[in-house]
Amino acid sequence: MHRPPRERVVFVVLAIGTIALGLLLHSSAWELPRVVRDKLGDSLWASMVVWCVGVLAPRAPVWSRSLAALAFCWTVEASQLCHAPWLQVARGTTLGRLVLGSGFDAGDLVAYSLGVLAAAIRETTVRRRRARRQPRPHGVL
Repeated sequence: MHRPPRERVVFVVLAIGTIALGLLLHSSAWELPRVVRDKLGDSLWASMVVWCVGVLAPRAPVWSRSLAALAFCWTVEASQLCHAPWLQVARGTTLGRLVLGSGFDAGDLVAYSLGVLAAAIRETTVRRRRARRQPRPHGVL
């Protein structure tokens, strides 16, 4: 039986954890101003998209996965300017609203960019730390 690459499993866990954090952020447990919750939620959504791209392409470079995720996020935001009947029907569902959004907001593009950047920095930092901790083969300086 074929095992998925370890990286793929890690990305699934990161995506699920990010979703949980986003749900917690929007729960009544946090007394944050609505605009702060909204923009943090958008940033977390973009980070989750980065992790989902990682599930699909776990061995792709961080920069390429990040650009793909950012392109996806911006495309979804731009699609909110389109009001085709089938899109409106999809946005009328909970899943559709979570994935496709409901109204264009240029500020969301900044939040998505920051969320993707935060995910890329976090992953790069973790990878560099792990690389420094790995023992070198005998005889290699």
